[in-house]
Amino acid sequence: MNVPFLDLKRQYAELQAELEPKVIEVLRSGAYIGGKYVTAFEEEMAAHLGVKHVIGCANGTDALMLALRACGVDAGDEVITTPFTFFATAEAIAAIGAVPVFADVRESDFNLDPAAVEACITEKTKAILPVHIFGWPCDMDPINEIAKKHGLKVVEDAAQAIGSVYKGKKIGASDNLVTFSFYPTKNLGAFGDAGMITTNDDDFATIARAFREHGMAKTGAKARELLYGVRDEFAEGAAIGADALYNPYKYFNYLVAYNSRLDAVQAAILSLKLKHIDNYNAKRANIAARYDAGLSDVVTVPAPSAYGESCYHQYAVRTGQKEELGAFLAERGIGSGAFYPVPLHLQKAFEGLGYKEGDLPVAEMLTKETVCLPIFPEMTDEEVEAVIRAIRDFERK
Repeated sequence: MNVPFLDLKRQYAELQAELEPKVIEVLRSGAYIGGKYVTAFEEEMAAHLGVKHVIGCANGTDALMLALRACGVDAGDEVITTPFTFFATAEAIAAIGAVPVFADVRESDFNLDPAAVEACITEKTKAILPVHIFGWPCDMDPINEIAKKHGLKVVEDAAQAIGSVYKGKKIGASDNLVTFSFYPTKNLGAFGDAGMITTNDDDFATIARAFREHGMAKTGAKARELLYGVRDEFAEGAAIGADALYNPYKYFNYLVAYNSRLDAVQAAILSLKLKHIDNYNAKRANIAARYDAGLSDVVTVPAPSAYGESCYHQYAVRTGQKEELGAFLAERGIGSGAFYPVPLHLQKAFEGLGYKEGDLPVAEMLTKETVCLPIFPEMTDEEVEAVIRAIRDFERK
């Protein structure tokens, strides 16, 4: 039996009758940037997560850059992050001129080791950027305590963690800035690129909104005041509706920022799919439980979290025969993901930072052992069993 690693067409087929009229509705509205569809999505997502502010943006990588800038991270500052993640996490740090500093991860959940984080702090450190990898919540309490102790900011990369829970609260319901991606392969996926930032902090939200849209108008003026203490009387002027097409205030700019707006088509799609996310994640958890039961005696399966719940963006097993297992599954027609083949501190793009093999041994070990199995809500029982059977056959050989 062929089993795809992911099949987006299945979800589209299930939602087609709802999605297509909604997209046509947006197209006929003539309002494609901002407006009521973006506002509605931000409000619905805020209610879903239990957070005060949701700031939609163009993609998850932009969300990281906007959040870092909102924290006051500038060129030359150091940001401590994980080497076991997608490249965009560290890329966003470097893209704004800051320096990624890599701390090792815990073997148990692949997430940042707080003890390793504290050992990396220098006088140049400005922020910590943990990642909730594969949907497994990072242990945020000790990281937040370290940040408070040293006067640092925290930006959480939750690109893979929509619906994950940390100590009773959904990831994103935080005073930190938390970033998300809605790339089509995510648990909540757009029909293109999209992202968002969440926070309970009013000032962070204002600054992130300013950096999202050219540092302009009243939001830009207020953001400059918050960041640099420079007040402008323009911030107290009369309000202009957010939907005004020709807003004179948009031509007053206070920060060199970005153009990273969430478009109305993607917002409408995400609003519709948000209604299904809890059900989708429950189906992922069910598949994960079946993998746990069927594979725990032949490969290393994910360990239960002591402080949270995963949304199972990926289901990662560990084996001493990573390449061989991937090849065997491919021969059986079963898709798999070699996440991640190279830790970030050993990527060619970062060779100027001076890291060498052996510097971060846990992350390096995990890249040599981790294979991600198919896990998506539309998988059939027969497909799940085919994956389990194939891996057991491989191990018997």
